[in-house]
Amino acid sequence: MTRLEASSDGAANTLAGGPRRRGLIRPGGSRKPAAARPPAALLLPALIGLAFLLLPLIALLVRSPWRGLPELLTSAAVWQALRLSLVSATAATAVSLVLGVPLAWLLARTDFPGRGLVRALVTLPLVLPPVVGGVALLMALGRNGVVGRWLDAWFGITLPFTTAGVVVAEAFVAMPFLVISVEGTLRAADPRYEEAAATLGASRFTVFRRVTLPLIAPGIAAGAVLAWARALGEFGATITFAGNFPGRTQTMPLAVYLALQSDPEAAIALSLVLLVVSIAVLAGLRDRWMTTS
Repeated sequence: MTRLEASSDGAANTLAGGPRRRGLIRPGGSRKPAAARPPAALLLPALIGLAFLLLPLIALLVRSPWRGLPELLTSAAVWQALRLSLVSATAATAVSLVLGVPLAWLLARTDFPGRGLVRALVTLPLVLPPVVGGVALLMALGRNGVVGRWLDAWFGITLPFTTAGVVVAEAFVAMPFLVISVEGTLRAADPRYEEAAATLGASRFTVFRRVTLPLIAPGIAAGAVLAWARALGEFGATITFAGNFPGRTQTMPLAVYLALQSDPEAAIALSLVLLVVSIAVLAGLRDRWMTTS
């Protein structure tokens, strides 16, 4: 064997077997990223951050009144707040779907002057303090608000301090989550399917209904779940715009706030319910729509 042949065989063996023996190349040919040992300068603050986020949740579980939990959760006040929270969050999600999906399509598929400003305004409730959102809703839809006075005078509709006001407040803070999710899905979707349907003679609404909606269904579902979870946990805008009336506007977060002042154990029990719901929502999102390959 010549030196050239030996070096060629050695190179071939190195390419074929060397990295595979070190675990860098899998038998199927895909590369496996090498495990990196985190430096101490990053590991220590990462562990502190993890403890900072988990410690309050662990404390909530430790201090929970497990023996009296069934009695606390079966009280009439808890079921009223839970039922109202579920109904209002679902209604707010439905409002977000009806209004938010077309808005997301407008932002993703059309080009008009000021689109960047409109997108910024749509996402503003994400960073706006919820109490400020509640005050803004009062100024707009209150009995003496910019639009609310006409609703009251013409149709006799009064939204503040009603169950409908709870739905409005929750939809205001939850809809941006759905719009962002659906808009991102629309931008990632291949527009050639819609163009092909349009060339075959389908109308724009038919293309949207028969092609676009099935194409972006996972994004709509993920956005709807996020909006529902955000609406379920809304506090500031709800108490400012709708008040805190048991059986009518008192949702679970408001019931937790009220119980914390008089019955801390009931507040912990209600907090556990919201914690379980939040974990279930995040687990569902991770398993179905938030996994990466």
